[in-house]
Amino acid sequence: MIDFNPSMPFVSMSQHALLRMFVWLRYNALVVVDFHTHIFPPWVRERRDEYIRRDACFALLYSSAKAKLVTAEELIASMDDSGVDCSVVLNIGWTGQELCRETNDYILDSVSRYPDRLVGFCGVQPRAGDAAVRELERCVLAGAKGVGEMRSDVQRFDLADEVLMKPLVDFAVEHDIIFLTHASEPVGHEYVGKGNITPGVLYSLIKAFPYLKLVCAHWGGGLPFYALMPEVAKALDNVFFDTAATNFLYQAQIFKQVSDIVGSGKILFGSDYPLISQGRIMAQVHSLDISQEDKGKILGENAQTLLSGAGGGRNAI
Repeated sequence: MIDFNPSMPFVSMSQHALLRMFVWLRYNALVVVDFHTHIFPPWVRERRDEYIRRDACFALLYSSAKAKLVTAEELIASMDDSGVDCSVVLNIGWTGQELCRETNDYILDSVSRYPDRLVGFCGVQPRAGDAAVRELERCVLAGAKGVGEMRSDVQRFDLADEVLMKPLVDFAVEHDIIFLTHASEPVGHEYVGKGNITPGVLYSLIKAFPYLKLVCAHWGGGLPFYALMPEVAKALDNVFFDTAATNFLYQAQIFKQVSDIVGSGKILFGSDYPLISQGRIMAQVHSLDISQEDKGKILGENAQTLLSGAGGGRNAI
């Protein structure tokens, strides 16, 4: 046991106390993991109009000049400024498999350049059939730990279609790969990119593939609240919820409410950077009236546990 009090004023510490502090920090410091960020190759930003014409999902999300597109280097700078140790970098739900592959290459290259800071998730178009499975296999061999952010509503496939999804899900389960899907609320205000992947859609996927490790973005569009129904709670064994864009969607009480219903071990800190700054949601978590243990789980411990064995590879986590 290290007899160090982390609240001790730095200026009052003896040399021995400073040594104890560094030992304490080494073994007790929290690793902060942002589970929901997006990066793009610089040429996509430079040729935004071209990609808007080429792809419906990109057009939906990035037609406005106000919608930020950032590179890996800009994400790393944000992480340094905000105190984020590791970020999961997601692709988007490109409607064409060729654009999935093009942008997957950039994500994989970024992870190879920042292996201690970034974890890569790849994009696939399930309607591409065998080509989608081959692309997932290629990305996993290169170090990807998941698939996402899937947009079945824009990519025009049924998440619960067992014929279409089974080859991808079987590969994911065999290799401990995580699926991350967009989710949205069935009620409330409209916003760009909201879509219609609502709790009922997610529940159909969960029931069809109960062994799949699934992350539902944006609090799963409110799915955790249905876990007050015992059969829904039981079905969520392999399901997690990220906090992306919380500030635009919910009051801060959602953290405690969802923790009370499904447990803080199901919640993954996610910002949706660059839509929202990483520091903004981190500050929100730190301000919550919940235990330090729960804050630690949400900010990084849950993500570390979930990612530690994913893909069988090793990077960042």
